[in-house]
Amino acid sequence: MAHDLSPLLKDGLILAVSSASSRKQVLSQLADALGHALDIDGRDILDAVLERENLGSTGVGEGVAIPHARITALDAPIGAFVRLENGVDFDAIDGRDCDLIFMLLAPHSSGADHLRALAQVSRAFRSAELRAALRTAETAEAQRDLLCIRSIAVDAA
Repeated sequence: MAHDLSPLLKDGLILAVSSASSRKQVLSQLADALGHALDIDGRDILDAVLERENLGSTGVGEGVAIPHARITALDAPIGAFVRLENGVDFDAIDGRDCDLIFMLLAPHSSGADHLRALAQVSRAFRSAELRAALRTAETAEAQRDLLCIRSIAVDAA
């Protein structure tokens, strides 16, 4: 089953495989990249994400982390993805280090949109096939293709 995250990645980013060796380092890389792309101070993004991280783990298991925060300067939810060479500790619920990181930012005033986007990302990364494919994809473009494909329903009747 395909999951389409293109609405979150239309203006978002997929970074090249990263050698970040800590949670803060990977969050900083994603925040800086998004900040640059959105013309927002990356430090403001990092501070908001770290504040959310202090509330509880965003490591959802199976090597996936979905750090997220609300940012006043945004008009719509946006995402950024990076695969790490080696997983880092996100205090995941299964104790496993995380190597697939999807940062989600949403407007400060959009509680419902933020939750819908978070649920959409979470559903996509529940797919073992998607996780495996992302781990073997050799380029950011190949990862984008995996994250932005659309399901086509076929009536078998």
